[in-house]
Amino acid sequence: MNVNDIKKDFPILSRKIDGTDLVYLDNAATAQKPQAMLDALLDYYTMHNANVHRGIHTLSEEATEMYENARKVVAEFIGASHTEEIIFTKGTTEALNRVAICWGLVNLKKDDIILLSDMEHHSNLVPWQKEAEQVGAKIELLESNTGGEITLDEIKKKIRPGVKVVSVTHASNVLGTILPVREICRLAHDVGAVVCVDGAQAVPHLKVNVKNLDCDFYAFSGHKMLGPTGIGVLWTRRELLEKMDLYEYGGGMIDEVTYTNATWAALPERFEAGTPNVAGAIGLAAACNYLKSIGMNEIRKHEIELNGYALQELGKVPNLKIMGPLDAEKRTGLVAFYFAAPSSVVLPQDVEQRKMTAGHIHFDTIHSHDVAAVLNQSGIAVRSGHHCAMPLHKKLNIAASTRASYYLYNSKEDIDKLREGLNKAVQILG
Repeated sequence: MNVNDIKKDFPILSRKIDGTDLVYLDNAATAQKPQAMLDALLDYYTMHNANVHRGIHTLSEEATEMYENARKVVAEFIGASHTEEIIFTKGTTEALNRVAICWGLVNLKKDDIILLSDMEHHSNLVPWQKEAEQVGAKIELLESNTGGEITLDEIKKKIRPGVKVVSVTHASNVLGTILPVREICRLAHDVGAVVCVDGAQAVPHLKVNVKNLDCDFYAFSGHKMLGPTGIGVLWTRRELLEKMDLYEYGGGMIDEVTYTNATWAALPERFEAGTPNVAGAIGLAAACNYLKSIGMNEIRKHEIELNGYALQELGKVPNLKIMGPLDAEKRTGLVAFYFAAPSSVVLPQDVEQRKMTAGHIHFDTIHSHDVAAVLNQSGIAVRSGHHCAMPLHKKLNIAASTRASYYLYNSKEDIDKLREGLNKAVQILG
């Protein structure tokens, strides 16, 4: 990989912020867009724009072919067995809500266990909370250790008879931790549970194959993997998809309608009511093709190298506490951190003690928003706050964290600038 050549494919990366070169380190929130993806959107809207599945005129036929070809490209990109298993959604959030509602309401009952991890994004926590309230199910957590990992012993202990669904992130958007999803699926299936995976932070960075993982549901977003906003995917094992309730009703998803009844179209159209995001799907396919041209294995190797360098260099910043595993290969391309009081860097080792103190004692001394503001003065874009993982931050006894997330167009020089900016923040903010 030649990062300098790759960077030329992304027009926005040539932009300056108040006269300073942009250092974009907020890729876990959204990734920037290559010219190839932008060209695909422009071509669709300027030469082929029409509604799909409904017209016999040329533009509609072209749009339909492009839309369904996008589905094939995405299916191949994640190793799906059937194109029909790909349901286009607005994003990961909608996809996970669909699982909780369309599968959960039919299959969960009182006292069933919904098993999540303690590092879930709100999108994979709140829908299951509401589901548990409606049916009387119970939520339990896979607890991470002080190194930000969930051990195999913890997984084996928590996955037991009574667990009906395990819904976990493939990779944490705060800790960077990559979970052993394949092992989780094996253990869950042994007790008759299904597995839903939030892949928003994994698909952009890892070579994902849903068949090899052996999960039942897999959700991800286009905008984190160089695609447009407003497009996402829910992959569902076909035999489950055929039995799932529908999420919404209207045009495009019906077979026959009378004034008193309706029947539904075949897969996957029955799950895509209304006019779909045709341009978004086409843009997502273009993003997949761009990533394939670079090579997901090459992207992963590059990120592991940046991980190692970031862990090394940020470790030199006074009182900076890195969250998550300190092994470069156990995390995706991000590092979240906070500034800790010198005497308060170590949290209680015991899980129950950490729970008792969670939210009552703050170990961070400089607010992440202030850190991000100082970095922005140097053209460095990072994310600050709780990153839609408020319970995890409370568990770790910090109000918020700063997250630097890198991708295929970032370099060691970007990490150097981040380190310099953080040293500046220490000088200004104390």
